[in-house]
Amino acid sequence: MVGFRAGDVPPTATVKFIGAGTAACIADLFTFPLDTVKVRLQIQGETKSPVNTGHGPVKYRGVFGTISTMVRVEGPRSLYSGLVAGLQRQMSFASVRIGLYDSVKQFYTKGSDHVGIGSRLMAGCTTGAMAVAVAQPTDVVKVRFQAQISAGANKRYHGTMDAYRTIAKEEGFRGLWKGTGPNITRNAIVNCTELVTYDLIKDALLKSSLMTDDLPCHFTSAFGAGFCTTVIASPVDVVKTRYMNSAPGQYSSALNCAVAMLTKEGPKAFYKGFMPSFLRLGSWNVVMFVTYEQLKRALMAARHNWATPL
Repeated sequence: MVGFRAGDVPPTATVKFIGAGTAACIADLFTFPLDTVKVRLQIQGETKSPVNTGHGPVKYRGVFGTISTMVRVEGPRSLYSGLVAGLQRQMSFASVRIGLYDSVKQFYTKGSDHVGIGSRLMAGCTTGAMAVAVAQPTDVVKVRFQAQISAGANKRYHGTMDAYRTIAKEEGFRGLWKGTGPNITRNAIVNCTELVTYDLIKDALLKSSLMTDDLPCHFTSAFGAGFCTTVIASPVDVVKTRYMNSAPGQYSSALNCAVAMLTKEGPKAFYKGFMPSFLRLGSWNVVMFVTYEQLKRALMAARHNWATPL
């Protein structure tokens, strides 16, 4: 009997769902400090409020400057502040937006073998919006923890569950879904750019026979997708972070937040934290997509071995 290869059989929706969530969590463990640095740089320069008390006197300059300042002032663990909520977010968020992407793409193409750019974009927007609807509370808590100065006794939240309870108590149940609008916009852009660019680069490399469907191809496709995504999504990402981290009443809407940034800090404010954002998203994409591709193959092989009698 010819030996089974995982690539011979398309992965099931369950395999994609589990593989995407697991791969995203692994990627987050490696890149979370860069995500925290990105958040700190994005909120720097914002008017002081009860939410970000302490940010005034602390100056962050660049990726490594921010890391060294945080480690010196708050300790190394501050780089992983909000990790629990971050992993909760990735398990729910990535499972939906990545795990369901191929299935939704097939729905829009109605089973056709030809997949156009329109179908890819529609699939990216749909799964991105679905993922935000499911995972928004975890994203709010993650951002709040990352923005919170860990040193001192004035911490707003003392644990992940405490953060969920405190936000719901002080801001109402809707507070856990604060910033859903800009987050849907941001993730529709990220999802479209990230998944569609990865899809297109990978297809181009395979069709031109420059690479085969293996590790170097996945690495190249993921890194290219990370750069394109950061350039396009950075302005919306900064507004999302500012608005989700804001005190009640600080901004009347996400648009008001964007206008305040533009008038007080200028257009450059929309690209605050660009370098850690690119480093984080680029490395996250590489780890996530490479792990995802390998997990899909391993899970399909395990499924085949389990289903095949000895």
